[in-house]
Amino acid sequence: MCKRTGIILLVSGPSGSGKTTLCRRLADEGEAVYSTSCTTRPAREGEKHGHDYHFLTREDFEKRVAADEFIEYAEVHNNLYGTLKSEVMDHIVAGTDVVMDIDVQGADLVRSCAEPSIREALVELFVMPPSEDELRARLTGRGTDADDVIELRMKNAIEEMSHWHKYTYRLISATREEDYNSFKALLSAERLRTSRITNP
Repeated sequence: MCKRTGIILLVSGPSGSGKTTLCRRLADEGEAVYSTSCTTRPAREGEKHGHDYHFLTREDFEKRVAADEFIEYAEVHNNLYGTLKSEVMDHIVAGTDVVMDIDVQGADLVRSCAEPSIREALVELFVMPPSEDELRARLTGRGTDADDVIELRMKNAIEEMSHWHKYTYRLISATREEDYNSFKALLSAERLRTSRITNP
């Protein structure tokens, strides 16, 4: 019987777009494996090693970089972040889909990855709010950030949204349920691609 190779579903979008909720729900429902990133920043209260992040020392992280163990990595606010090949490769070879919640900088690095199997498995989706007003409403609706923080998030979000054209697919966010149905429909369609079928 023919076997399907796994998909790497790379999802980006500004804060407040709902991308993380989509990715986590897909994984929680067993539709895909959530790729857990590595970081050198300290764990925050309630965060668990291996679930929220793989928390590494800078020395360990840099050793893994030297050993070419990362698909992508970057330094953000004096901390290193990256995605291990081991979080992805074994799954896609086994025919299991992997979902990655990653920013536009990381997405550029994944696109430039020299590993043929990663490039062939890659499906990119950009999630964006229907308008800037809606995005602001979502960010202020959380009730957790000061006005200056919200303004910074808005500025960063607008810059991030300018990158949507680099992605294969774009999802204009509506309700949570509508977004998730569209998200699953995209994954279902990609699973039917004949290029993903291998002979036994």
